[in-house]
Amino acid sequence: MNSPHPSPATPAAPLAPTFSLCVFCGSRSGTDPLHAQAAQAVGQWIGRHRGQLVYGGGSNGLMGLLADAALESGAQVVGVIPQSLEIKEHAKRDCTELHVVPSMHRRKQLMAERADAFLIMPGGIGTLEEWFEVWSWRQLGYHDKPIGVLNVGGYYDALLGALGQSAQAGFMDNWQLDLIQISSSIDTLLPALVQNAGFAPPDRLEQI
Repeated sequence: MNSPHPSPATPAAPLAPTFSLCVFCGSRSGTDPLHAQAAQAVGQWIGRHRGQLVYGGGSNGLMGLLADAALESGAQVVGVIPQSLEIKEHAKRDCTELHVVPSMHRRKQLMAERADAFLIMPGGIGTLEEWFEVWSWRQLGYHDKPIGVLNVGGYYDALLGALGQSAQAGFMDNWQLDLIQISSSIDTLLPALVQNAGFAPPDRLEQI
């Protein structure tokens, strides 16, 4: 005999993210509005392509703009923040997952573990340190995940020139420079990172 009050349908589980992109960027917004626009565009791109954002867990600056845009576009967002910065960087409590960890070392380790690829955007000393660490790990063979630099408005031109000069002076080889993919175009760089990480091209991801 059928029940007069059928049980409500169980809501469908959210789709698992297709890829996970770790983004390093500033906890300040900077003076050039192009940088804020790029952070929002990257977050939107990740959401549109059913990706997951892994980032530093703060609400300030480019980090906050990036995470807000990703969440609003349907992405899952994993924030990782050390206890010492939980108040200073205003830990983002509405992340899909927020991990408060005891140290910067653990922060970077967990972010790297959760990522399929890395993207570097404009930022300060912390962003530079994160970029150079994952790059150093890559050239030492500790991981084989692709690394991209989004050179918004030529922000990294001078630094990239100095790195080229270092290679010319014999302190690094060109193959080490070639471990980094550099572009000013989100629509060029992000699909390349996802594909080089071993996933379907993003134009196909939207059809899945």
